[in-house]
Amino acid sequence: LKVIQSLSLSTDPSYRYALLAIFASGVAAGLPPHLQTVSDLNVNNQDQLVQEILASPLTKLVPTIGAPERVTATSIPTVVAHGMGDSCFNGGMKSITKGVANATTQYATCIPTGDNWLSDTINGFLLNMDKSVDVFAKKIQADPKLKGGFNAVGFSQGNSLIRGYIQKYNDPPVNAFLSVHGTVMGVAAFPSCFEQEKPLGLICKGLAEVLGDLAYNPLSQGVLFQADYYRDPALAESKGYLRWSQLAAWNNENPATVNSTHKENFGKTKRFAMVKALKDSMVYPNEAEWWGQMDDGAYGKALEMKDTKWYKEDLFGLKTADEAGRIHFETTPGDHLQFTDKELYGWVAQYFQDGEASVVVWCPRREDPWPLRTGKTLERQGGVRLGPMQWPQHQLLLATGW
Repeated sequence: LKVIQSLSLSTDPSYRYALLAIFASGVAAGLPPHLQTVSDLNVNNQDQLVQEILASPLTKLVPTIGAPERVTATSIPTVVAHGMGDSCFNGGMKSITKGVANATTQYATCIPTGDNWLSDTINGFLLNMDKSVDVFAKKIQADPKLKGGFNAVGFSQGNSLIRGYIQKYNDPPVNAFLSVHGTVMGVAAFPSCFEQEKPLGLICKGLAEVLGDLAYNPLSQGVLFQADYYRDPALAESKGYLRWSQLAAWNNENPATVNSTHKENFGKTKRFAMVKALKDSMVYPNEAEWWGQMDDGAYGKALEMKDTKWYKEDLFGLKTADEAGRIHFETTPGDHLQFTDKELYGWVAQYFQDGEASVVVWCPRREDPWPLRTGKTLERQGGVRLGPMQWPQHQLLLATGW
């Protein structure tokens, strides 16, 4: 209550919006006044509601980019997914979709969860995560140009859509998934209320406690997209989180509700390229953009991907994909969704190839280089299999199309 009172007196719009989020998430029965107002605006005055969304600190729009300087032709189309507060109908997303199409010489399309700018923007908040994925999948499956499979690039929250599609559907399949500053493993703090690699302050801890306590019930999980990927490490083993969290369901964290399809479908995607913003002010911890997250129990140092329980226990197929050489990492030096044209087109050229990238491993104690698909078992032409990187000295030369 003291936290809420202090927020209500603050002149900082981000803290006032945080207060709205608390009331919106903490519902036992019926809608609280602020969320009821939001709901009413969604019915009676969507223009005003969108202006409220665009003025909130949760909104981050992608930049408008120019045409690619060179072409990396593929035979696979591309699906693009936008972040919260953004829309496929905005200029930035249109420029990215067009740019990727030109760079790959193939069809590219941004898949909205609404049928126009208003509904697409609003649905980024008020259509929950699972329902958004279902709409996303329905539109993909209705597009005949995507029936043979596609590459996918997401921005911020749009990566939750792509991850959800991969695990729940992946038909037609995602060949390669490029995640730019994605919320793939959720967030553990309110946006703009933290500094990376530093402990949360008192106000941010208070927000996290309130949001965490109230986020894990069927009503809040069914109303707000952002509540669905909010992961409070202090409550990650609680009954509420394990039972109601949509993110927990995707992670197969609840032993009683493991969905083997999520793991099987994850294995159908050939390449995952995860881009982390080193100074991200929206996704905390930013290690979550690389499949990491806070350790269960309390706020502390973020765990890297290989130290998480979902990796160690291979709960949804992450470890299997990594050991097959399918997980790749990139960084950008700045804040959330700050990237250059050159960086984006470079990732597209590197990861949106038709075949799997390959590595030629030269072993000084052997006469011939052996071809190796990245991360997979090393194979001699005679069929003898050895584990990857078993020799103490080696040089790696990146090749493509093997």
